[in-house]
Amino acid sequence: MSSDRLTPEEVGERLAAFLQRHHRARSVHIDDLSLLTGGASRQTWSFDAVIQHADGKTETLPLVARADPRKGPNVMSREAEYRVLDAAVAAGVMAPRVHAMGDDSLEVPFFLMERVEGETIARRILRDDDYAAARERMPAQLGTILAAIHAVPTDDLPLQRPEQGLSPAETEVSRFEQTYRMITPDPHPAFELALRWLKRRLPPPAESTLVHGDYRMGNFIVGPEGIRSVLDWELAHVGDPMEDLGWLCVRSWRFGNDDLPTAGVGTREALFQAYESARGCAIDPEAVRWWEAFGNLRWGIITIMQARAYLDGMSRSVELATIGRRTAETEWELLNLMEDTTYA
Repeated sequence: MSSDRLTPEEVGERLAAFLQRHHRARSVHIDDLSLLTGGASRQTWSFDAVIQHADGKTETLPLVARADPRKGPNVMSREAEYRVLDAAVAAGVMAPRVHAMGDDSLEVPFFLMERVEGETIARRILRDDDYAAARERMPAQLGTILAAIHAVPTDDLPLQRPEQGLSPAETEVSRFEQTYRMITPDPHPAFELALRWLKRRLPPPAESTLVHGDYRMGNFIVGPEGIRSVLDWELAHVGDPMEDLGWLCVRSWRFGNDDLPTAGVGTREALFQAYESARGCAIDPEAVRWWEAFGNLRWGIITIMQARAYLDGMSRSVELATIGRRTAETEWELLNLMEDTTYA
């Protein structure tokens, strides 16, 4: 039994019981419980918790439950994500505040965090008139927020780190090549060429920082004024900070706005300028280019992994099946990046 097999009524009852224990409250009532769409690795439940405390006072908390319906070798534990989020908020990063670590109430690991209102659907953020002003502000915000993420102390966080004796770039290429060799017998000549290209052009070893790991359009909560919060920290690790900048510029995260390489809202130059101003350091554009190429390879391998999860019967998600159709997009973009010396 796991949370993806529980009915919404059962999830609500168990969340109410957990919160009543956690707050030592007289009673807790769950309102407006809904399973949010999106998210390939975790379930996300949104709800309002109406808490009647022991002193008779009542408060309503807008919360989100992050649950783990299935496990994988690179999926962060709920305890680790909770601690990373807590550290990020303490360092001033725009991220949801954690509320409580869960127990076994939902029969899978989970934790609770605050619910931040706003839009996450890229199509709306990039095209609706309501977000026109936000789109103008976002390139600078993206660089400034990312600089804050990379300044979060990591010594006490349970994070994956580069392999001993290898740079972050070598570590990531090796990890994804091993995954690629393991998951598909099908030929992908563009991926083979990309692996050679990446290995021959490894960026020089850089400082190691907290890396968000999935910093992209779709993982930002946006209001009319701009970015309100950064979501989905389960891929955070210690590595090269340029990895996040490259991933943000992967073509798939532009959602059709291909002339604006930074998440479909701005230029690389605007992103770099905001980041450099906030961190007080210079960016090597060629290093970011390398990580952008790697990001396309990484996403291409992930699309195969997610399609295989559906085809092999490990998941019933049609979303995972359809993502498999996007492998060709990453192959095409890799060829463009490897051939294009102007890096447009």
